[in-house]
Amino acid sequence: MNKRKAVISLAGYEDIFEDSMENGEREEVVRLPISQFHTFRNHPFRVMDDEKMEETVKSVKQYGILIPGIVRPLNTGGYEVIAGHRRWRACELAGLKEMPVLVRKMTDEEATVIMVDTNIQREDILPSEKAKAYKMKYEAMKHQGSKGEKFTADLVGEAAGESGRTVQRYIRLIELITELLDAVDHKVISMKVGEKLSYLSVEEQGWVWDCVKTSSVQIQDRQAECLKAQSKQGLLHPAMVQDILMKKTRSRGQVTIPEKRIADYFPATYNKQQIEEVIYLLLEQWKKRQEGEKDGEHNKI
Repeated sequence: MNKRKAVISLAGYEDIFEDSMENGEREEVVRLPISQFHTFRNHPFRVMDDEKMEETVKSVKQYGILIPGIVRPLNTGGYEVIAGHRRWRACELAGLKEMPVLVRKMTDEEATVIMVDTNIQREDILPSEKAKAYKMKYEAMKHQGSKGEKFTADLVGEAAGESGRTVQRYIRLIELITELLDAVDHKVISMKVGEKLSYLSVEEQGWVWDCVKTSSVQIQDRQAECLKAQSKQGLLHPAMVQDILMKKTRSRGQVTIPEKRIADYFPATYNKQQIEEVIYLLLEQWKKRQEGEKDGEHNKI
């Protein structure tokens, strides 16, 4: 891997602009017509006309664009926006015709890494956006020459301050069907549960979603683990999904036995601890007898 690729792979937001001084060559900020801009191919991040965008538009009208975007020239004409999609949209809404940018020639892999790194630390990113962005950066860095799945995942998460394991968990979410991925985004399903469900087939995930949709169940981690295990063995079917997700642990509350009810069953010399030990022993014997009766019924069948 050459020096430039190594720098780009590990660059943070400030580093990207410092890199413009590489080899003593200062990049010039130019103003380009926004009509010549094109969205980054498969851009994973939302650009929404929300309250935050309104604030950005007000700032742009008052102060202009303070931090230039980054674009690269396209062979077909115009420029692909690498960093600055929200600023570009703010310019449109503010009625500006031009935007200050740095123009760089770069490979698809270099462009992808910069695009992800300049967006990944935003506070309002959805899990699905992180999943797609991390996947894009992961594939780009593998193509650049990073060796080993874990090593590459560690590098991917470095700019966002996240571990390689966390990166891998996010990337797993891409295997979810659209409905379940949306459920993760809207916190109907936790990310941890979503990761486990991602190992189910598309058909199996459809059964899970049907149950969530019709019964409004909250999938617990242990239930997701059970679904994953049954799927791995090829045993999962719609009825089993329903049974696993609808089964709830009954809350018995606190059980209190009045002393008068049990006094006649124990010698007067027995203290509280001795009485409890006898009760536990009898309950254990009763439990074994119940299990034995169930086994007997099963053998008859």
